This record gives sequence, structure tokens and C-alpha cells, in this order.
Amino acid sequence: MKITLEEDPTLSEAEILVRCPPGDPAAGRILSALSAAVPEALAGWRDGQAYPLNAQDLLYAEAVDGRTFLYTAGEVFETPLRLYELEKLLAGRGFLRASKSAVVNFNAVRSLRPDLGGRLRLTMRGGEQIYASRQYAPGIKKKLGI
Repeated sequence: MKITLEEDPTLSEAEILVRCPPGDPAAGRILSALSAAVPEALAGWRDGQAYPLNAQDLLYAEAVDGRTFLYTAGEVFETPLRLYELEKLLAGRGFLRASKSAVVNFNAVRSLRPDLGGRLRLTMRGGEQIYASRQYAPGIKKKLGI
């Protein structure tokens, strides 16, 4: 991998360009790391292209079969970040761990309902339902003051 830094006094803000072959996982990790350094946005991947995603637009993130997906109101993106990395990155923005495999945007929760076994059923803005495991349910209840 070749890395080049060019300083240009005519620029008012930094510009980062990453050139890579299609689907390069190293480039995905680089973009995610850069996105983490500028937490206003995350890089979501779909069809070999990176899309900037605002954290407030995310409903939840889910880990499935070793891959991590970001869900917005109508779209699904993949990210090379692990769930614990997303949880840490988004912690100060209202995101909470709901289960071993999901982190939810608490600001996007429309309603909560108790479920079997001490779990909580979270209904998101878009109507999706996420289950909070009984291990993480107390933290969610505490956030609500219940």
C-alpha cells in the first residue's frame, strides 16, 4: 500500500482520497477509521461503494455471521467495524447495546414492550422490532428512568 501526504496552502479543509481496487477490505477499514476520527459520519458499504452515513440516521447496527450491518429507515449498509467498535464510537450519541448482536439508536426507539424471559421488544421509528436481551434490558430501563 502506498501512502502520500500533500500539503496545499490553498485548501481551506482537508481532503482525503483513497484509490483502491473494487471491494478492497483494507480501504474499507481505512475509511471506517477515518470516519471514526470524524464521528459526525460513518462509512457504510453497499455494492462496492462507500456511503457517508450520519449517526442520527442510523436506527441500529447488527452483527450477523461475523459481518456488521448498519440499518437506516430504508437501507442496509455493511461496515468493517465490529459491533464493540461501533458501540464505543456512538456511545455519546444515544446508542446503547441491546443484545450481544445489536446496538440501537435510543433516539430512534418508538416504543418498548416487555417480552418473555425478561427481554424487551423495541419498536424502531421504521417499524422494525429489535429484542433487547435480559442482560441489557436493565440498562435500557435505567435510561428511561423505569
